[in-house]
Amino acid sequence: MGDQMDSALCERILAEVEALSDELVEALRDVVRIDSVQADPEPGAPFGPGCRRALDHTLELAEGMGFETYNLDGYAGYASWPSVGAGADGEPLEGYVCAVGHLDVVPVGTGWKEPPFSAYLADGTIYGRGVLDNKGPIYACLFALWALRRLGLEPRREVRVIFGCNEETGMADMAHYLSHEPAPVMGFTPDCKYPVVYAERGRARVRLAPKDAPASPSGAVYAEEVERLFTFVNEFVLNAKPNGERLGIDVNDPEFGVTQTRNWRLVHVDGRPCIELAVSYPAGITGEELLRRMNEAIASADFVATLLSDLAPVRFERDCRLVRTLQDTYERVTGNDGTPVTTTGGTYAKVVPNIVPFGPSFPGQRDIGHQPNEWMTVEDLLTNAKIYALSLYQLSR
Repeated sequence: MGDQMDSALCERILAEVEALSDELVEALRDVVRIDSVQADPEPGAPFGPGCRRALDHTLELAEGMGFETYNLDGYAGYASWPSVGAGADGEPLEGYVCAVGHLDVVPVGTGWKEPPFSAYLADGTIYGRGVLDNKGPIYACLFALWALRRLGLEPRREVRVIFGCNEETGMADMAHYLSHEPAPVMGFTPDCKYPVVYAERGRARVRLAPKDAPASPSGAVYAEEVERLFTFVNEFVLNAKPNGERLGIDVNDPEFGVTQTRNWRLVHVDGRPCIELAVSYPAGITGEELLRRMNEAIASADFVATLLSDLAPVRFERDCRLVRTLQDTYERVTGNDGTPVTTTGGTYAKVVPNIVPFGPSFPGQRDIGHQPNEWMTVEDLLTNAKIYALSLYQLSR
């Protein structure tokens, strides 16, 4: 999009997105009003009726825009803009590019000034559970694609906007999706931050338990196990740095920074008191190596570590086409520095091949999603839609 003609096309796309702003806001408020916290499964609704209602509602909206829509058994769905063009050599471009986000939301919690599913709008800001994480951003992608379609722009490669229903509690939605559909050629998930995130830390869940403890201890033995756990927690958690230094996993990486331990919690496993934690770790080390180092470090305390789950780091080259394209569109719309960054977060990029995190939060915006009074301004919503419109167009070419 570097020459004058491309600049003119860019302005046409941005103007078309702007023209859809009122419809985007109302559509987002409608879907935010649907309580899509995961609930007990029902036939056709593996993550509960609320998630299914949000998916059905969204696919109906997309169908009304003229897109082909597909529902994958209530796990996920997508809107498709099929390719009608061809590559530079005249051959059709295989595969598809995508934006993939989610319609499920975390529980509402307490501390709300207005009902969490009211989609309350005040002073240019929409409030509600899921408005930022992730209904607003994925609706910005859908409306971005609609703007391109309304302009009559024809993609050389199929474009999909994919709607998951289980991002917050396991990502089984994308496992189901990928068991029925091929992986994208490239794409992004609007569920993190700007600028474009070229690398995402690994995330391991680890359980630490007293070694050789009986599975069903008596009262006296249980009290002894609790005391052992208290001693361990005092030494290795409460009086330790969060970089995992006492656990032997304080890796310092020039791109990712230091290892982070977080989300500690006490649990009972087979009647035994244990402690679990999440480890956010850089590329260059594996979950198995972290586990080996932890077991070596805590052997003196007579504890043992078990790896419960592990999502490996994601890393793209900063100068690859995908990252360069998203950097360019972000800079064009915002005028801000789009130098690619890393993240400690965990997104669909962990489980869907060939995608990177991209938006929706701008530099300086933190601690909004998952919090009471979750919000997104109309201005930010529209800016996201403009960035995503240019991005999806460029990737489809």
